[in-house]
Amino acid sequence: MAMAVDPAIAHLLRRAGFGHSPSEGDLFNQMSLSAAIDTLVDFEQLPDTVDNNIGMPGFLGTTTRGPFQPNTRISDARQRWLFRLVHSQRPLQEKMALFWHNHFATGFSKIAGQITPAGASRALGAKPSEDANGVRGQYELFRQYALGNFRDLLIQVSRDPAMVAWLDGDTNFKANPQENYARELMELFTMGVDYYTESDVYAGARVFTGWNLFRIRSGDSSYPTFFFRSGQHDTDSKTFSFPIYPDGGKTIPARSEADGFQDGLDLINAVAAHPETGPRLARKLYAFFVSEFKTPPESVIQQLAQVYYSSAYDMRAVVRSLLSSPEFQDPANYFTRYSWPVEYVVRLVKSVGWAGLSAASALTPLANMGQILFEPPDVSGWRLGTDWFSTGTLLARMNFASALAGNQQFNLQSAATPSAATPESLLAFMVDRLGPAAYDTQATSDLLTYLAAGGPWTGSSTQVRTKTAGLAHLIGGSAECQFV
Repeated sequence: MAMAVDPAIAHLLRRAGFGHSPSEGDLFNQMSLSAAIDTLVDFEQLPDTVDNNIGMPGFLGTTTRGPFQPNTRISDARQRWLFRLVHSQRPLQEKMALFWHNHFATGFSKIAGQITPAGASRALGAKPSEDANGVRGQYELFRQYALGNFRDLLIQVSRDPAMVAWLDGDTNFKANPQENYARELMELFTMGVDYYTESDVYAGARVFTGWNLFRIRSGDSSYPTFFFRSGQHDTDSKTFSFPIYPDGGKTIPARSEADGFQDGLDLINAVAAHPETGPRLARKLYAFFVSEFKTPPESVIQQLAQVYYSSAYDMRAVVRSLLSSPEFQDPANYFTRYSWPVEYVVRLVKSVGWAGLSAASALTPLANMGQILFEPPDVSGWRLGTDWFSTGTLLARMNFASALAGNQQFNLQSAATPSAATPESLLAFMVDRLGPAAYDTQATSDLLTYLAAGGPWTGSSTQVRTKTAGLAHLIGGSAECQFV
């Protein structure tokens, strides 16, 4: 019988991943906490072959009309991402891709309206090695830079076709500068709302004039690629209220059209280096990895910001420092963040099971819970914390737990039978397997009352199957399972 996963390891796998399957729990349970952190953070040492298992027996299934085409069909792209979340050997890479997807929120519907649905799917989800033209979707960008250099990620995002389309950069011309991207670069992506002026937004819009798109025809469809139209770039100087250059200079000089692309790089360098960008990223990472319920100690934020600047914006160094910190490892911070719907679904699937289950069966429940991959509600991302929860969204979680438990009842029965000698031992097995926050005495008593209902405990196959599935539903739908 597998041992219960050490609480510190389980906490790490919930926060730096999406929980754990029984086999993953056994694997990480053999590691020290520091070794487990290194395994997650230094993920390039592990193979990235998870896509090879799509459609293979023993893995989460997919459902599609015709061939599985995640590069050009958004429902398939969503299934692929869920498949990766369940099966990747690099969970922190996927966790950070989700973090960046919310930080640089970009939605399919608007892009599809500007391009085509197939083109928008490519812009968001295409895997270069599987695309005839080598297109890299935004999700693959976030995976590539999951723990990379933040300034480099900003440069890539600024010229990412999905982002350019999403924030109307394709209409940013020198005669009529488009302000959306410059505003969000400063307000949401880097230093924050209190540290720029409206004149900075206009100057930033001029900086990015000409950062447009070019549509390439491919077969019966087209897709956008980034294109710098030098003739549409504002060549005059641009002055900001904050330093652009290390010497304190606040003015980007006038440049020729041919050299105008450098304006954008100069501004990106400046906002990455801004004294408020490091602390702001640190606060957002603290809420994501440690706790959204309390104000982080300023000493922790400044320490993480110091790592950000001293490492020249290396997010691997920042996240390693955070996961290794006493704050992250403090048991008082276990289960102190509300689970995002995607986290909830993937964690439940990993702990309950996926045999015979299709990723497609989770798409509508996820929408009912308030989260659709590749479709954040607006540029500021999803409303987090308690905003995930309403009567309807909580019911959607409970319904998903019920459907999953019913789907997996025979697999759960097989796994639970060695632990089913008594109701108490069966309950302990299922609590260990699903890993909710600790139940109080009353909740434990209620679950045992459920097991006692319907007659004395015999441990028969029918009783174990029925009651194990029932426990998976009750535990998975309980308040204690809504936290990570």
